[in-house]
Amino acid sequence: MESPEIKKQGLNLPAAMSGASLRLDTFSLSLSARSISNLSSSSPSSSKSSTCSDRFIPCRSTSRLHAFGLIDKPSPSKEGGNDAYSRLLKSELFGSDFVSSSPSSSSPAGQSSPTKNILRFRTDHSGGPSSPYSPSILGHDHGLSNETSTPPKPPRKVPKTPHKVLDAPSLQDDFYLNLVDWSSQNVLAVGLGTCVYLWSASNSKVTKLCDLGPQDGVCSLQWTKEGSYISIGTCLGQVQIWDGTRCKRVRTMGGHQTRTGVLAWNSRILASGSRDRNILQHDMRVSNDYISQLVGHKSEVCGLKWSSDDRELASGGNDNQLLVWNHHSQQPILRLTEHTAAVKAIAWSPHQSNLLTSGGGTADRCIRFWNTSNGHQLNCIDSGSQVCNLAWSKNVNELVSTHGYSQNQIMVWKYPSLAKLATLTGHSMRVLYLAMSPDGQTIVTGAGDETLRFWNVFPSVKAPAPVKDSGLWSLGRTQIR
Repeated sequence: MESPEIKKQGLNLPAAMSGASLRLDTFSLSLSARSISNLSSSSPSSSKSSTCSDRFIPCRSTSRLHAFGLIDKPSPSKEGGNDAYSRLLKSELFGSDFVSSSPSSSSPAGQSSPTKNILRFRTDHSGGPSSPYSPSILGHDHGLSNETSTPPKPPRKVPKTPHKVLDAPSLQDDFYLNLVDWSSQNVLAVGLGTCVYLWSASNSKVTKLCDLGPQDGVCSLQWTKEGSYISIGTCLGQVQIWDGTRCKRVRTMGGHQTRTGVLAWNSRILASGSRDRNILQHDMRVSNDYISQLVGHKSEVCGLKWSSDDRELASGGNDNQLLVWNHHSQQPILRLTEHTAAVKAIAWSPHQSNLLTSGGGTADRCIRFWNTSNGHQLNCIDSGSQVCNLAWSKNVNELVSTHGYSQNQIMVWKYPSLAKLATLTGHSMRVLYLAMSPDGQTIVTGAGDETLRFWNVFPSVKAPAPVKDSGLWSLGRTQIR
């Protein structure tokens, strides 16, 4: 039987549970006006100390706030509120060293240095390589500018093997001779013993130009600039002029006492150098054998080259001297004596006026660059072996050198960096002879191993963009004959 009290409360209990085992304590919540007013006027500090809250506040002791560069510091005062901005500006303009040495940038004891950004992971500055994404683009590291700069162009690839090899029997192994030359009409002339042969590069046809006989021999060859006539220096000291098209001798000039080992044409004058230490200048328009004699070397003249403007003549000799002559003077205007061996290799730059290059023999091995306007040496590089020939490319600012003892190599150089672009090998003896094709892309080298090797070492000249014809005048165009 349920008790009246439980029934009054409306509770249904099991039969085993009596009303005495269940006790409900009720609490009444009464708020007076005074307590409400005290609650509304309570300070924030009292709310912080309360254990109950409707917001989640994380525990700072277990948070990894140090990883984000967050520091606890009081807000800057009104007067010093721009200190952080000033330090950042000085760092950007004058570098971090200036800021660290400035007295105003020193931090108080016990405080870490303020960071520049909020919620930014800290960067480890402990001696590691600077990041390419450094926040400072005006600082001393310049990491960003180095990464975004244009990468250097790779060096041009030069074929390591010759594309053609010709046999040249009886090609002499003599450092002081010049027996190979390539004409502007694409004909190669080679002196073999007492004979001169012409090889056409267009159709590979070989023509025997002349035979000087058993009492004489070929010592030097040089085509005119037009490529129609060729001059031949002989062992007897003569200079012969031949018509290369008709294979006919035009003229013979004397004046040298012994072999004529080097020849050089400009537009009008032919210069010849001899073992008799003299340089003769010949003019085909006059009947005399020579019009002037240049005396300055103390030993055999083995190198001769005219400048691109035909105003200056450079000569090298076995006396280790490099002389520069003016066409108005009988005395050298420059006497360069830095070489310590014979100077056969001489070349004028077609890209820069007054730039002369010379190479020394076995005891010197150096390639030297000169400014002939003041006689100053611009640069010098040790090639490691005897310098036999030098030639500039007319298409790019590069030059090629051929060498003898002891490596017998061919080297391609970039100017003015003097970076070595290629080293070509193949000859088994000294590479004594060098000539360049009319298009400036191919060189031919000759050596005492009796071979001529053709190498593609220089790029082609950049052709201008063709102009497209438009309008009525381009229609039905005819050729004027």
